[in-house]
Amino acid sequence: MDSFTKDLKRGEQVELDVLSMIQKKYPKAYKVKGYFKDYDLFVPEINKSVEVKCDEKSKYTGNIVVEIEFNGKPSALMTSKADYWVWWDGYVYKWFTMNLIHQCIKELNPPVREFIGNGDDKYKKAYLIKKDILYRYSIKF
Repeated sequence: MDSFTKDLKRGEQVELDVLSMIQKKYPKAYKVKGYFKDYDLFVPEINKSVEVKCDEKSKYTGNIVVEIEFNGKPSALMTSKADYWVWWDGYVYKWFTMNLIHQCIKELNPPVREFIGNGDDKYKKAYLIKKDILYRYSIKF
């Protein structure tokens, strides 16, 4: 199994794990079917959407990748319409509002990095933010 397929399967499992957590309080929550770039999960009881991110490599780097562009086009943080983002770092799930992610980036003013991610064949642009700093902006859900 190639790296992209392996990462995709892992990401889908993390989405289902987050969905299961949400459904304990909001049983009507569901995973959006197919490719939909705006968000991954929807919670009709509160009319909120959730984007799920998996960055297990952060266990070793200490950085969370916050993607903003892929293949020369805005992506992820720049195009998401989610109300919440959840990151799984291999240890914990951390919840954020979009406003708090943007506030963290504005306050830190980190450089934009450009690289080809594992399993990708195109360049992405992203912020690499230290987990301990980003996690200060997390919320309880």
